[in-house]
Amino acid sequence: MTLTEPAATLPARSATTRTVLMCRPDFFTVSYRINPWMHPQQPTDTALAVAQWETLHRTYLDLGFDVRLIDPIEGLPDMVYAANGGFVVDGIAYGARFTYPERQPEGPAYMDWFRAAGLDVREPAEVNEGEGDFLLVGDRILAGTGFRSASDSHAEVASIFGREVVSLQLINPSFYHLDTAIAVLSSDGPDANIAYLPSAFDERSLGILRELFPDAVLATEEDAAWLGLNSFSDGHNVVIASRATTFERDLRARGYNPIGLDLSELLRGGGGVKCCTLELRR
Repeated sequence: MTLTEPAATLPARSATTRTVLMCRPDFFTVSYRINPWMHPQQPTDTALAVAQWETLHRTYLDLGFDVRLIDPIEGLPDMVYAANGGFVVDGIAYGARFTYPERQPEGPAYMDWFRAAGLDVREPAEVNEGEGDFLLVGDRILAGTGFRSASDSHAEVASIFGREVVSLQLINPSFYHLDTAIAVLSSDGPDANIAYLPSAFDERSLGILRELFPDAVLATEEDAAWLGLNSFSDGHNVVIASRATTFERDLRARGYNPIGLDLSELLRGGGGVKCCTLELRR
């Protein structure tokens, strides 16, 4: 008689309600080039970008998220990428100071919103692009540098939040923000874990990631090319790019519930799910 082996038990994942800030892309277009994804000579469809963003917005509402909105400003087409507007932990909002002149007015606009929302705003002395390059994983902050945020901003973040900050060097210009190369899958307690693209980092950073997250999901180059890692998780549900099919399969195998969305028009500006999402941690 042949005995059938029991099916592997998937880990139990718990969703935690999130509060996020978003910006409707009413003025989205690609009129300049500050990353390899942007091609101003190719036409963009603002109405399609809005429709795709509305699907993301509705998905968050359906998941029970508390979604706050900041008004878009004409002439700031990248303002839809709210994650770059700051980094918010413990009710403290560390403002953004953008690298490129085209985006620099976004920093004060987001800080004004933070103040109006009652957050403790800290104006940055160093160049940084908010949650694009700062990711909270457990009690630790992963901090990216190499293309946008200056490494000096890592010390500034450490002094403001009083948490360990781990500096990671990005080396591929297509993955110019940390949140394009790392997805935080669970940020709570000892089960905190990530997914990442190994080729986006230098060898020192890879060694750190392997040591800190030995059970991390390793993304494929193909999925990363759709900004598959630019995802947002509540600990159970992970909103991802619908074309990141291997990543979707890997997440299901780990007990997560991936939700694939098409943000292809916003990808023309170099952003995906996470870029459109700034978490407000009070």
